Amino acid sequence: GSFKYAWVLDKLKADRERGITIDITLWKFETAKYYVTIIDAPGHRDFIKNMITGTSQADCAVLIVAAGTGEFEAGISKNGQTREHALLAFTLGVKQLIVGVNKMDSTEPPYSESRFEEIKKEVSSYIKKIGYNPAAVAFVPIS
Repeated sequence: GSFKYAWVLDKLKADRERGITIDITLWKFETAKYYVTIIDAPGHRDFIKNMITGTSQADCAVLIVAAGTGEFEAGISKNGQTREHALLAFTLGVKQLIVGVNKMDSTEPPYSESRFEEIKKEVSSYIKKIGYNPAAVAFVPIS
């Protein structure tokens, strides 16, 4: 997977240098019907306070799940970050969820539909247990 555009929302020099989001970043725009604020919150365990600050202000969360072999399994494991982030979002009152299945280009074969469906099934099972309705959650393959 490439990090070519991963820095786009990272305004802080430290974010770009480390390749991870450290603090929350806000991007605002409006459509004909809505005022939208995108809150980029850190996912790294070292910056959990900033993640909570960003997540607690959200109406909808985009949960990014890595599709790479081993990466997904680590995230969905008992103490994995995928589980932690989904539970945190629900606990903080975020009722709408979108799941972005990232790094689809690193599946075997690349962009594997069966891998996407496997991830969708497993994440759906978990988010249902914590209170989300999987039928109302969009799963989007991204790379």
